[in-house]
Order: sequence, then structure tokens, then C-alpha cells
Amino acid sequence: MASRRTIIQDWMVAQKCHHLSDMQVQMARELGFKPDSLRKIDNHKQEPWKTPLPQHIENLYEKRFKRQKPEVVKSLRQQLIEDEIKRKAKKKAKDARRAAKAAEESQCSPEVIEDSEDIVQLGLDSCGD
Repeated sequence: MASRRTIIQDWMVAQKCHHLSDMQVQMARELGFKPDSLRKIDNHKQEPWKTPLPQHIENLYEKRFKRQKPEVVKSLRQQLIEDEIKRKAKKKAKDARRAAKAAEESQCSPEVIEDSEDIVQLGLDSCGD
């Protein structure tokens, strides 16, 4: 599966190619379109009966969701920035958990050490030999 970053970059290319606004890209994504599939439904000025792609997306969105536009419109760049912030926060939390676990393990209680020495003295530390 492709990463979210590459998917958003594919949508950025499709947005530029088909001259779509941020709102129309978000509508297409919510409708379940893929960036590559937009080529198939785009009007190449050869089919006068076909509506232009931006209007087609808006019509389908209104038909399915019974609204003119999404409640919150986020640009693709804004989504990339939010993903980067979220990724950094998760990494920071993970590093903090690892540091806490390492500090906890370094302050091991002496009882556990004594128990492990007893096991070694009894010969139970081997794998059934």
C-alpha cells in the first residue's frame, strides 16, 4: 500500500493536470475517485455532451451527499503539513515511552536479580538440557 504522502502527491499532480480547486479535489476523494481515474471521466473537448470534470464532480457530490460542498475544506498542502506534525508528535511520544522504559529497566530491583541467580544455580536456565 502506498503511503499517505505519495497518495497526496498523486492528487496534487491530478489537481494541476485537470485544473481542479481544493474543494473539488476533496469532493472527488470523498466520492472515492482515484487520481488516475480522473483521466477517464475528463472531457477532452471531443465529447460536447459530456460535462466538464469539475462540474461533474460537484454534481455527483451533491447527488450523493445532498450538500453543495464539504463542511470543512482542507488543501492538500495543509493535509501534508498536518500529517508531518502528527508524525513528529507520535515519534516524540514513542521516544518518551522508550526512555521511560529504559529508565525503568535500568533501576531493576535486587529481588529479581537474586531470583535469576537462584534459577541459574538450580540449572533451570537451560532449555530442558
